[in-house]
Amino acid sequence: MSAGDKKQELQELVRLFASANENALRNGADVEDLYAVFLQSQCRPGVSLRKRRRGYGRVVLSVTVPVCVVLVGLILAVLGLFSEDIVNTALGVRCVVPNNFLVWEATRPIADCNICRGITDVLQLHNVSRLEFEKYAYSYQPILVKGAAADWPAIRTFSYDYFKKLYESTEGAYESVEDECQLLTFKTEFLSLKDVFSMSRSRVLNLDGEQPWYIGWSNCHPSILAGMRREYARPQFLPLDAEHAHHDFIFMGYSQGAAMHLDYISRLMWQAQLKGHKTWMLTPPPECEHVCSSFSFRAAPGDVVLLDTRQWYHKTQIDEKEFSLTVSSEYG
Repeated sequence: MSAGDKKQELQELVRLFASANENALRNGADVEDLYAVFLQSQCRPGVSLRKRRRGYGRVVLSVTVPVCVVLVGLILAVLGLFSEDIVNTALGVRCVVPNNFLVWEATRPIADCNICRGITDVLQLHNVSRLEFEKYAYSYQPILVKGAAADWPAIRTFSYDYFKKLYESTEGAYESVEDECQLLTFKTEFLSLKDVFSMSRSRVLNLDGEQPWYIGWSNCHPSILAGMRREYARPQFLPLDAEHAHHDFIFMGYSQGAAMHLDYISRLMWQAQLKGHKTWMLTPPPECEHVCSSFSFRAAPGDVVLLDTRQWYHKTQIDEKEFSLTVSSEYG
């Protein structure tokens, strides 16, 4: 078999993985279900997951994975066919899994468990200076800086209505999200940011009988960013020589936030909790669960979370009936 034929077969395998996961999601699974399958599979020929889910009646979901995703990564490496084309083939399949879970897992390097060994809780800091923060700035230790954003105007000004007005009054703002930025719709049905800002008032307020919603998006439009950044500053304790992303994310909504996942970004993350309370649940990579701990912590309005989301699997949960709004970016 020629290298071209092998490459074509591997691309088809990636497509089949994507198709299997899409079918699973349509039948009531979510990313955490797929994560559980991944952890349980251990490269076995097939895995079944049975789950009862509210709203679907009794759903018996069978997810069959022909080859463990880790094995796919090894095949690609051994054959020398791990290429941008193959990854792009997988990532080109839309609406499969947020962050293309199985594709990313297949290509994720094995973690060095020393990075999380001995870490059993978030490190809480108060009124920390740049000099004091220096020793933690690039560590794997999850950090919660209490009250670091408490004096930001954004705590008072940012809201669903603020962003709706900002986007509706800025030419090309919606198009920038479609063409250049990223929209994370999680478990909602929204297809665009314009859909988000077209919700009924009762759903915006998450009144009884309405479906909870939670979304996030990056802001790339220069005028949008300029307007936003007048309401907040980067955390003052970050190193002066740190590089920063050219866009910032907004996350807002109710109920369950993001499901368990890793972020595939180039830097560490900071996230300022502006409204509501959010609980973060962290767990180490599967290969490190025997030496590293899982734990959770709660962020309140004005707190800033700093986390290497490339190394810690994480999910979030918003306090019941509360509206959460955060601004998030990267540094490194």
